Amino acid sequence: MTDAAHRLLWTIVALLLVVGGTAALVVSFGTLPGGDPGAVLLGAGLLDAWRLAAPWSTLAAAVAGVLTALAGHRLLDRELRRPGRALRGMLSHPGIRPGRTRLATEVLVHALERDLTGDPGVRGARVALTGAPPRPDVWIRVDLAADARADDVRKHVDAAVRRFATTAGCTPAHLDVTARIEPGRP
Repeated sequence: MTDAAHRLLWTIVALLLVVGGTAALVVSFGTLPGGDPGAVLLGAGLLDAWRLAAPWSTLAAAVAGVLTALAGHRLLDRELRRPGRALRGMLSHPGIRPGRTRLATEVLVHALERDLTGDPGVRGARVALTGAPPRPDVWIRVDLAADARADDVRKHVDAAVRRFATTAGCTPAHLDVTARIEPGRP
């Protein structure tokens, strides 16, 4: 799922929660036109059924709350953690003749980081490779100087990724670039 899809998902979840919370507050304060603040929110039949199943209904509500909290925790955990499944070991490509070309992943990562920091506007770079070896996902974070021109850095990063793809013999399936600007005079 892309970053835009994640933002859309979280925006929809947030809006649903805000609308539900607002509706509950409006009903509880009795500010709806024609509403009675002393009226029962749930129907009499539902309320009787709840009271009839007294200890089990409370337990069921508590279990549902705990399961919802665990599902929310898992979703948040998956959203907030760094890219997982880091590529380890060797990147292997079959050759035309018998044999294989093997490249150490750490060497590729350090080479791309070194290439990215070759631009004077880039103060530092971090790279992570994840996914399957023939088409890995490439995650890049560049730290930029305050006076770096965005277009120049974008061109430099694009050229570095193209050189990486040519050198490694694999095209990134997904490329995620995050740029951070160091504080200072713009």
